[in-house]
Amino acid sequence: MLDAAQPEGLAERVTEILAAHAGVEGALLPILHAVQADYGFVPEAALPQIAAALGQTRAEVHGVMSFYHDFRAEPAGRHVVKLCRSEACQAMGGAALVAEAEAALGCAMGETRADQKVTLEPIYCLGLCACGPAAQVDGKLVGRLDAAKLAKIKSEIGA
Repeated sequence: MLDAAQPEGLAERVTEILAAHAGVEGALLPILHAVQADYGFVPEAALPQIAAALGQTRAEVHGVMSFYHDFRAEPAGRHVVKLCRSEACQAMGGAALVAEAEAALGCAMGETRADQKVTLEPIYCLGLCACGPAAQVDGKLVGRLDAAKLAKIKSEIGA
């Protein structure tokens, strides 16, 4: 079984990713994206190796990783549901949908269900302000989200 904290072959794969980005100015973000593309998240164990290769501290690399909401420190569920938490969506009833989504999907905001089937995350502005409340389901945008659309999403992802 793979250890999520230290996936098998992590050090070797990170070495390959670092070599592919050697000499590239501003390589940290592309490196983090490449690691996440391979593992579905950026394992904590990769941060010291990345930091050393780039002449940065582990804290600097962690700071960049934690600043950008698309980087994950843990594996996400098979389906990722992101609910817009911006002011426009909140004004259109988005706040009430959070409780409905948590109940329907079986996990709290910012968490992954125990069976790894779904992750529910906040996102701040999908650019669908005129169609709020909005969501993103496995990368697909959903506007005018309501209880009926939430039920359809639950059915489609088998949650």
